[in-house]
Amino acid sequence: MENKSIYNELFKLVEKLKSTEDPKRKYEYILWLGKKLNFPKEDILIPHNKVKGCVSEVYVKGEIIDGKIFWEGYSDALITKGLLSFLIKGLNNLSPSEVINLDDNFIYETGLNKSLTPSRSNGFFNILKKMKNQAYDLLS
Repeated sequence: MENKSIYNELFKLVEKLKSTEDPKRKYEYILWLGKKLNFPKEDILIPHNKVKGCVSEVYVKGEIIDGKIFWEGYSDALITKGLLSFLIKGLNNLSPSEVINLDDNFIYETGLNKSLTPSRSNGFFNILKKMKNQAYDLLS
């Protein structure tokens, strides 16, 4: 993963998942992250913040505070909520440019793409894409 100092939180999460080859353990960690995700403010549950291309309902919104993005989100499915939580924890407190310039290969490094169903794997990428698009919008 590029520039570990900037993406320190994301790197820690990736390393945690890389530490096991057991898909069940990876799922347990993702489920645990999902249970830790705080319920967002109601105003993010609007069509503009909805992630397209996910089977479950997923919403994410970034807010700029002192030049850094802070994320919140919601999903009605626990595994997807865990994937969302993973991205929120990993991309919190980064600048819009840092989010936009992040190489998506970290998803492959986790090994999740091998154990997730194709629709969940696609959803994981769609959540990241939505976050990158919002970061781009927050640049202006």
